Amino acid sequence: MPNTFDNILIGLVVLTWLMRRQLQPRRADRPPVVLLVISALGAASLGFAIAKTTPTSAAILLLTASFAVAGGFGVARGYTMRTWRAEGTRWRQGNWLTAALWLISFGIHLGLDFAVDAVNSTRGLGSASILLYLAVSLIAQRITVRHRSQDALRKPSNAA
Repeated sequence: MPNTFDNILIGLVVLTWLMRRQLQPRRADRPPVVLLVISALGAASLGFAIAKTTPTSAAILLLTASFAVAGGFGVARGYTMRTWRAEGTRWRQGNWLTAALWLISFGIHLGLDFAVDAVNSTRGLGSASILLYLAVSLIAQRITVRHRSQDALRKPSNAA
């Protein structure tokens, strides 16, 4: 299992890559390949970390709160993204607010990571949840954007 620094570094690399992709115009109906890969890697990372320790009730509560925060920020980012249709295809593009919400969300997650480690006997459990946190946030954002882009398909205008 990677250590805390490695997990944070991996999380920052993935976050940077995700933010770059989300600031570009992209089809909103693409298959969720990236989401599935990040989800699988995140679940594996957290699973390995849990197997090496017995999480306290407080650590489990903080991890659960972290994932709830991820979902909330994902929905918020989904509303910052411009959605439109072009020739029957749904499109989306984030903006500076989308990027700012990613950074704020990641900062909150890091704070919760350190809180998880403070209430757990083994360090690294919090940071092992970074990729799964990003996946949960992406799922919420994807659902929000898909819902909004479906509405854009029903509207006669090109902007939603």
